[in-house]
Amino acid sequence: MPELDDARVLVLTSNTGVEHDELLVPRDELRKRGAQVTHAAPKSEPVQTFRHDVDKDEAISPDAALDAVDVNDFDVLVVPGGTVNADKLRVDDRAVALAKDFAGAGKPIAAICHGPWLLVEADLVRGKTLTSYHSMRTDVGNAGGAWVDEPAVRSSDGGWTLITSRNPGDLADFVGAISTELRG
Repeated sequence: MPELDDARVLVLTSNTGVEHDELLVPRDELRKRGAQVTHAAPKSEPVQTFRHDVDKDEAISPDAALDAVDVNDFDVLVVPGGTVNADKLRVDDRAVALAKDFAGAGKPIAAICHGPWLLVEADLVRGKTLTSYHSMRTDVGNAGGAWVDEPAVRSSDGGWTLITSRNPGDLADFVGAISTELRG
């Protein structure tokens, strides 16, 4: 029996600029472990993935449009990185509101690389210990978070859990931390 048989995961991206492996590895690995994973984007159009922010990779069709998802239908929110992806999400009012809704409902949020930019914009890192791509260290500190250089960080301060990782090299730790959180 798969270990995450009842888990419902929402992976949120913009329609362009998402780091290929940071979308596909968590999505596919969590599905292999039995989770029901829904990939949502602002538009029901293909999501253009990239490698290292500059090399176009494949286009991935999302499962749902951002406006069609509800926090009550999911157990965890996963935010992949990619500089452009994260920058687009942090200026999308619906994406910011969704992140706030997850935290407000006490549900975990997992973000990797530049993904925490959405959480900075949503004012959700204050009082949290987290990691991210190293260039975000000042942003995290300015937003009231404590930045650390570790492969995966879990912070449960403030009534909800935040799981973060630094980059694609940390994906095994990132997916493992999400799985552990979902297993309770």
